[in-house]
Amino acid sequence: MKILLIGYGKMGQAIEAQAISRGHQVVGIIDPARPETQLSQFGPAEADVAIEFTHPDAAFENVKACLQQGLPVVCGSTGWLHHFSEARALAQEKGGALFYASNYSVGVNLFFHFNEYIAAKMHQFGGYDVQVREIHHVHKVDQPSGTALTVAEGIMRHYPEKKRWRNDPAQAPEELAIISERLAETVGTHVVTYTSPVDGLELKHEAYSREGFAHGAVLAAEWLPGHKGVFGMKDLLGL
Repeated sequence: MKILLIGYGKMGQAIEAQAISRGHQVVGIIDPARPETQLSQFGPAEADVAIEFTHPDAAFENVKACLQQGLPVVCGSTGWLHHFSEARALAQEKGGALFYASNYSVGVNLFFHFNEYIAAKMHQFGGYDVQVREIHHVHKVDQPSGTALTVAEGIMRHYPEKKRWRNDPAQAPEELAIISERLAETVGTHVVTYTSPVDGLELKHEAYSREGFAHGAVLAAEWLPGHKGVFGMKDLLGL
């Protein structure tokens, strides 16, 4: 399979290594350090799929360009979801394919699945408040992380009294607190904590390296060609 990489930071480099190890060809790398290679040069004849991991400010334009050029795109950039409805509409208009996940780790997506199950059970029996905590490396621009927002949305589906999230300790009962920390080179840790006057329960996922994210992104890239529409890890994993 011919893969176009959009973004060549630490994640882009990890994805390149994963793709090559699985027998794929990286046919181009779009990165400011390589101005001779432009996204406009690539379409279905040049690449089977694009994998996009860049910056919140660039992600939507990159996704839009891929869809307009008929190139299936796997996007892992976070912080741009205020444009997601536009991306969905463009994918439908162009008959294109967009795969988006806030986190491509198989383990994290199982974490999402169990997070919702536990939230439903904890709310059913009552008496527990809930908080989300996320820890990432100091280079991460957006906060809360996209993964933390996905976790929060899953909780709020089952805690209807939580009307909104707050990136700070909660100031009112209707707020779900998301505590963000930026610590050294931490790859990514997410913790959901339930507390009552008598006990507590914690659900935690800790990433040890970027390889799990890169592996999931390449799995998504292998799956996406031939599909039309907007997809995510639940589609890939059958959750």
